[in-house]
Amino acid sequence: MMKHRILSALALAGFAMVGAQPVLAQVVKVDGSSTVYPITEAVAEDFQKAKKNAVKVTVGISGTGGGFKKFCRGEIDVSDASRPILKAEMEACKQAGIQYYELPVAFDAITVVVNPKSFLKDISVEQLKAMWEPAAQGKVSKWNQINPAWPDAPIKLFGPGADSGTFDYFTEAVVGKAKSSRGDYTASEDDNVLVQGISRDVNAIGYFGYAYYAENTGKLKALPVIEKTGKAGIAPSEKTVLDGSYQPLSRPIFIYVNAKSLDKPEVKEFVEYYMKEGAKLAKEVKYVPLPAKAYTVNLEHLAKKKLGTVFGGNAEVGVTIEALQKREGSL
Repeated sequence: MMKHRILSALALAGFAMVGAQPVLAQVVKVDGSSTVYPITEAVAEDFQKAKKNAVKVTVGISGTGGGFKKFCRGEIDVSDASRPILKAEMEACKQAGIQYYELPVAFDAITVVVNPKSFLKDISVEQLKAMWEPAAQGKVSKWNQINPAWPDAPIKLFGPGADSGTFDYFTEAVVGKAKSSRGDYTASEDDNVLVQGISRDVNAIGYFGYAYYAENTGKLKALPVIEKTGKAGIAPSEKTVLDGSYQPLSRPIFIYVNAKSLDKPEVKEFVEYYMKEGAKLAKEVKYVPLPAKAYTVNLEHLAKKKLGTVFGGNAEVGVTIEALQKREGSL
């Protein structure tokens, strides 16, 4: 029993057994988006089992922006990102001599959530903008300021922090400019903190990736989003993401791979495993897998050394995977 425990402890500490001798396992370092984390963590767990702990994969959650900071300093092999790399980050990577592959791994639906006892049945993009735009700071503090028919009660806002790619995408899609948001709200890079806050306050509203809602349907209510006045609200789901009707809050999410890291066998194997098993595991953790062909195209891009981003450092709303994968990349 004691021997088994020692072996388990060695495995957890990043050691593998070769014959009777423990040796330090090879390590793949991943950090970044809390939204992409559930998929990468699931892939990492399965991959480590498949490799019998000969490879250790560490997965951090410092937000998309935090992940790119580490990535462009050469501190990690893979960066989880819930939005494309931005111009300033591209420049930081360039200055450090970091080249990279941009690989979409799934679709996400940014989900607007409230307490289950909330009076809200749906919400429009226009109302979300009135609530979240910078001009609302210090001025819009009650529900009836958004709609006179709504209660004279305080709005309690919860959302990702400024290092979050979800924050960037939401502000681009709703306010019209990435990172343009009021600052007087409860912010966290850990979506579980947001789940807890919203679930405890009947006046709360917030947003984060769909998987965190799907894991907490008993504690939260997802609001259908009305894209334009006169249209019906559309609820986030696999169907509405794939048919394109959940707009403007559905988006692809990514991993970025350091090109030099890919020369290491353990990183190459991990990334290839991600592309082969990612669709199944994305579905398991409540994300929407990409079409099967998209993962094959990702592998082709790796084989052909198609480096860089196809976004040119700009956030885009409503773009399809098929269109993205036909573009040329830039570093």
